[in-house]
Amino acid sequence: MLLLSIDTSGKSGGITLAKGDEGSFRVIASSAIAGGTFSAQLVPTLASMLENHGFTASDLDGFVAVSGPGSFTGLRVGLSAIKGLAEVLQKPIATVSLLEALAVSSERQGRIAAALDAGREEIFWGLYDIRSQNAATIEEQLFSHAEFLGAVKNAGAPLVTSDPMIFDLARRAGIAAQKAERPGSETVARIGLRRLLAGQTVRVEELDANYIRRSDAEIFSSKLPKSAK
Repeated sequence: MLLLSIDTSGKSGGITLAKGDEGSFRVIASSAIAGGTFSAQLVPTLASMLENHGFTASDLDGFVAVSGPGSFTGLRVGLSAIKGLAEVLQKPIATVSLLEALAVSSERQGRIAAALDAGREEIFWGLYDIRSQNAATIEEQLFSHAEFLGAVKNAGAPLVTSDPMIFDLARRAGIAAQKAERPGSETVARIGLRRLLAGQTVRVEELDANYIRRSDAEIFSSKLPKSAK
């Protein structure tokens, strides 16, 4: 299966072209994309990657998208690109949570907690049950620092994070934490391949971002009196 993985969830992103089956996985090419240039660089980078390796878009067998959490604008750009390609080519789509990818990258088994800095003194939190590189989501939430520390202690699961702030926060609270690199599109492609092969896919019309946090517009709207809506 020839697949394309796209991650536009953070300050920078990436595209990975990979090939694999039930027993193998190989990265053919991977390219980083600078934040702020997703909408301008995503499609040209993809087109160049396919051409340089002798493929066309019609050769792709499936797509993998990071569905969140992350930048509202960035996620929309990546998901819109995959929606357009998948609809035209009639190919399946698998989604992967960035928190899930972080948990899998810990290379541990069993219940694993993953955390990412959400800004605004908040933390994206996820709890997963990992068995043989397959992750079942137990919960994903947005917490304050205090809520996060309470959740980690209650979960009783090893914590993995790619953010120094969260690592230091946990250590100061007496919580053991594992540092890991922020998962890239290559890690996401590996997880997505297993999902595509297992038929764990979403239809184009169902593809949506998992922001975890509500947008400012939603928060503002909820605070307006009914007469003003």
